[in-house]
Amino acid sequence: MSLHTTLDPAAQRALDVQRRRSTAASIVISLLGVTLIALVLAFIALKAIVVDSTEFTVIQRPEPPDDPPARPKVAQHSPRPSAPSARAMPFLHAQMESPLSVPQVEVSADTPGFISGDGDDYGDSGLAGDGTGIWVPLDGSIRKRCSAADRLAQLEAGGGTPEIERHVTDALRFIKQTQAPDGAWGNDHRAAMTGLSLLAYLGHCETPLSEEFGDSCLRAIVFLTDRAAKQDGRFSDPAAGRHWPYEQAIATYALAEAHTLCRAMNLNIPNLAETVQRAGQGLIDRQHESGGWDYDYEEDSSRGGDLSITAWHVQALKACKLSGIDFRNLSRCLKRSLDYVEARQASDGSFGYTGTTPAGELPRPSLTGAGMLCLQIGGRESSGAVRKGARHALENSPFAWDGPDCDLYAHYYLAQAMFQRGGKDWTAYQPRIRDSLTARQSPDGSWPAPGGGGKIHAVGALFTGDSPTGIHYRTTLATLMLEVYYRYLPATR
Repeated sequence: MSLHTTLDPAAQRALDVQRRRSTAASIVISLLGVTLIALVLAFIALKAIVVDSTEFTVIQRPEPPDDPPARPKVAQHSPRPSAPSARAMPFLHAQMESPLSVPQVEVSADTPGFISGDGDDYGDSGLAGDGTGIWVPLDGSIRKRCSAADRLAQLEAGGGTPEIERHVTDALRFIKQTQAPDGAWGNDHRAAMTGLSLLAYLGHCETPLSEEFGDSCLRAIVFLTDRAAKQDGRFSDPAAGRHWPYEQAIATYALAEAHTLCRAMNLNIPNLAETVQRAGQGLIDRQHESGGWDYDYEEDSSRGGDLSITAWHVQALKACKLSGIDFRNLSRCLKRSLDYVEARQASDGSFGYTGTTPAGELPRPSLTGAGMLCLQIGGRESSGAVRKGARHALENSPFAWDGPDCDLYAHYYLAQAMFQRGGKDWTAYQPRIRDSLTARQSPDGSWPAPGGGGKIHAVGALFTGDSPTGIHYRTTLATLMLEVYYRYLPATR
């Protein structure tokens, strides 16, 4: 039996409306469900794509030794910060396949990031212009100092002896042992003394990665970058007076070379590149209208600068050029400086101080090597001015540690310039410094006061004193002179 009920028309219409609404709601719900499922699937797929394509950068820190040395407190700051925090601890950013705890960095022609072949310091560096590249080619001349085997080979090729390597290492150990807790050296002119120490380290390819000298090297870099940050770009103490361009150029030279080596080894030292860029640009912008550089960075003084100040600036700007950092008007600045240097040469081939005559009424010129070296690193190594300078130096620049002719400042330049000349000129010159320097080094790695207690033929001669600055100054100059065999390859080779 079945029951049948007949709906009235109004109820039937209400039922039809309800059915239609239910159907529409079901369709909407179905569409929303499908959309939600699609979104979930798309999110999962997108996450998989992002994860698969992400490159991870690992910051590797050196594994501490059993008795780790005290690490410097590195301030990480922007180019114009307030006083940096002393609580910030340093670390070296690395994107290297090998761990940073390798005791000593030895490079060869097969090492990634280093070019093969001899190369020289006077061509294109091969570095990118942005100052931030990874594993960029390192100039061949600098690479040659980074291998113990290559250093010994360069010593032999240049007429040196294997013992020179020991003398250099002893000197670097003395430098390390006399470093102050703040990373500097000396009791005055501390920016210049720190820059010279850093150059001595770098000349032996000692970087913050080095096992024995790494901490000392890093503290020196940090001291200079912090000084610049706190003093509006200036490295020297305000008490340096009008002579501060010397310290500014030496510190810039050292930091620019440090940046080149650290960048090639993929080390990112906080604020180093920014400091080099600011300091190097400052040197360019403060050039005297004569083409040289003067005390207190006067740009239109009647004095017109002098060759002694200018030589440090030329060395610094050459290092800046090799750093891979961009500088405005660098090439034009260097060209003007080389014209200035050439104008300081006298008819006999020597180079003068503010003009063509020696400074301080010396019996012989002391800046001939400075003039030669500036022209050589500026690309004019084959000029007649360099040849005439070499002839004059061989005839008029003797060197003897315990006599009056022991001007270390003059021979710091001559050692480099004559090595660049090579051939008969270098063969005739090198015994003067090689034998005297190696024979007179003290057991602690430093050098005693030159001159044998008598008056020497030199201007200023800060290196003759027995203050911490005097001892340090002559030790760094002597070290850089002994490193000449492998610090840079001859331009003519």
